[in-house]
Amino acid sequence: MGSALAINLSGDDIVSRCWDSVFGREPYVRKLQENLQALTTSLQELKSLKNDVQRKVELAERQPRLKRLEQVNNWILSVEALETGINEVIVSHRTQEIQKLCCGGYCSKNYRSSYRYGKKVARKLVEVEALKSKGVFEEVAAESLPTALVDAIPSEPTVGMEPIFYQVWRHVEDEQVGIIGLYGMGGVGKTTLLTQIHNNFNRTRNDFNLVIWIVVSKGHKIEVIQDKIGENIGLSSGVWKLKEQREKAEDIFRILNTKKFVLLMDDLWEPVELTNVGVPAPDSRNKFKIVFTTRSEEVCGHMDAQKRIKVGCLTWDKAWNLFQEKVGKETLLLHPGIPEQAEIVAKECDGLPLALITVGRVMACKKTPKSGSMQFKS
Repeated sequence: MGSALAINLSGDDIVSRCWDSVFGREPYVRKLQENLQALTTSLQELKSLKNDVQRKVELAERQPRLKRLEQVNNWILSVEALETGINEVIVSHRTQEIQKLCCGGYCSKNYRSSYRYGKKVARKLVEVEALKSKGVFEEVAAESLPTALVDAIPSEPTVGMEPIFYQVWRHVEDEQVGIIGLYGMGGVGKTTLLTQIHNNFNRTRNDFNLVIWIVVSKGHKIEVIQDKIGENIGLSSGVWKLKEQREKAEDIFRILNTKKFVLLMDDLWEPVELTNVGVPAPDSRNKFKIVFTTRSEEVCGHMDAQKRIKVGCLTWDKAWNLFQEKVGKETLLLHPGIPEQAEIVAKECDGLPLALITVGRVMACKKTPKSGSMQFKS
């Protein structure tokens, strides 16, 4: 008796599971078109909400020391990630899945495919509604502790380049100058000079609230430059990096227009189309600033540099002082012939700071004039 009862219960359970399997899936197919329409409407409302929040954030961050709340930033990133997921999973397959429906949308020519797709649509609809409910913020930004405008970059001192440094800095402070080009042959110290300009924003009072440093180098790609700038303005998510170049440019332009920024670009080998990157053009009204280094004066012209400053080799006095500093007094006094040999080697460097520093450090390890000369020639 007990055995028969057990068999009956097991059979009921099997029937129940089959019933749930078939009819539990049915709403995902039957309501597919309805849910797709609801998802489209709800997603558009979420996008509008995100745009409103972003505008509030951008307005708030124009105020000194105000920074977006982390929960607000995370919510915006979550919305962007969900938008991408819906476009990839739902929108791209919408037409072909609808074409599989039959009998007025109550059934499907490929039931399993329609069920799986309908279930994804339903889940995404729930996620959109959940993010909408979390997108109402009483505050989007809060006052932050004072921080350094830039993270100082280690560099060699600008020995003998002080006049050029102060000349460049005067143009940085001049509101009528928007783009500054520093040009000269390799090794003259352009990168060192630009690094000192970068670090000086922490040492000098100024009205800028954003300083961006990027290395461009030969054969640059617009997308790579955009990603480097994006990392400095809160656009570093994997989702954002997958956007098209035009979309990235629009995002960068929108954010930089709310800042008083300085863009420092090192090692330009060819002109960069800043409009394609998304960088707003500096003028006397917005007071934006762009400073770059290049080996070519022609690049300065193509970049519309209002000030072109040549970075040349050091004069002999300055070159000799730099070389002696790197060799060191102790080494120079080790042997009567070393100072004479050091002077010969220093002249071979032709006033190039990089060569003077590198060779001077090598010679600092030598103990005799012969070893110093041999090392330089090798």
